[in-house]
Amino acid sequence: MIIRPDYINEIIPFMDASIVKILAGVRRCGKSTILSMLAEEFEKRGIDKQFIIERQYNEVDIQDGFSYKDMFNDIKAQIKGKERYYLLLDELQEIDGWEKTVNTLLEKYNVDIYVTGSNSKLMSSEISTYLTGRYVLIPVYTLSLREYIAFKGKSVNDSRTVFDEYVQYGGFPVIGISNFDTNSAYQVVEGIYASVITNDISKRHKIRNQELFDRVVRYIIENVGKTLSANTIVKFLKSENRSLSVETIYNYLKWLNDAFIIYPCKRYDLQGKELLKTQEKYYLSDISFKYSQMGFDTKMLSALFENIVYLEMKRRGYEVYIGKKYDKEIDFVGIRRDEKIYVQVCVQLSAELSRETDNLMAIKDHYRKYVVCRDPLAGGNVNGIQIVHIADFLIDENW
Repeated sequence: MIIRPDYINEIIPFMDASIVKILAGVRRCGKSTILSMLAEEFEKRGIDKQFIIERQYNEVDIQDGFSYKDMFNDIKAQIKGKERYYLLLDELQEIDGWEKTVNTLLEKYNVDIYVTGSNSKLMSSEISTYLTGRYVLIPVYTLSLREYIAFKGKSVNDSRTVFDEYVQYGGFPVIGISNFDTNSAYQVVEGIYASVITNDISKRHKIRNQELFDRVVRYIIENVGKTLSANTIVKFLKSENRSLSVETIYNYLKWLNDAFIIYPCKRYDLQGKELLKTQEKYYLSDISFKYSQMGFDTKMLSALFENIVYLEMKRRGYEVYIGKKYDKEIDFVGIRRDEKIYVQVCVQLSAELSRETDNLMAIKDHYRKYVVCRDPLAGGNVNGIQIVHIADFLIDENW
């Protein structure tokens, strides 16, 4: 098992606190491994194995009809006396009403609870009702470039070389830890994608026209990094002599977001300092989803580089937006408490840097500004704007 210390370090401040730790992210992003890492961490701290209760609740491991009451009775039977128990509960979204069991365990027993799930229904209103103020969400993402380098047994000194592989393969841990060729890797990702679409969306929401839903999803994947709206998708479908309501498209977008296939990126008016309600962009939870559906093409690189930078900013705890100031657009504005950064992303620098820097120059505050690219000559500072190779940007821990 290759550890992912960033997640353990994020969880440690909440250990033994009377709140539920919820780790949520797309299927196969490594949540179960993080729970295994936690079990090892507990043992290092002197906690006996008998006080660590681990359960998996995916559709293969639980029988039909397994209810939240069955879940409660099973765990209750393992708790003896007043000793503190550590509960590691994996893929809880498969059990309707699980939050009732977790709430009861939290209130009546001496337990420290960690749960994972592959659907953001984990954060639904029912959970807010039962666990108000008593949970913390820890998002789990696929591998960062730094993690991918570690999984491959390489050094950060090789980051630029490894980055080219990372772009082609994506960040699912099962890919990072293996030596698949590209076709095999994309087949593995296709299996993950199909599992999410089938189990977390189609079955859950009883989609009737699967072929039409698949076409909408493919259109969204084709247009990663482009401004998009439900009306845009409706117009596209009309051009193919198909029809869906705007409301249905909104539902599809929500369900894809709930299943962590996509993340929305809203536009932020830098002048008025407010969120804009239209023309947001969508990015994939892993760029390999695009390859598994469409194959790899170098023409995709611009959007994929944006996607990679977006995810890295999310991993680091930034709220990420598209910046708008009058008619100028900044690829990303990252806001984290009282910090802010601005990032423009491109594949290669143009002959005149002004194409990449002008929009950033229009912002007159003191926060850090970056142009991120794959140009081998990237480096230096232009009027306070840092020009950075994308691999160097991704492994830099100082932003």
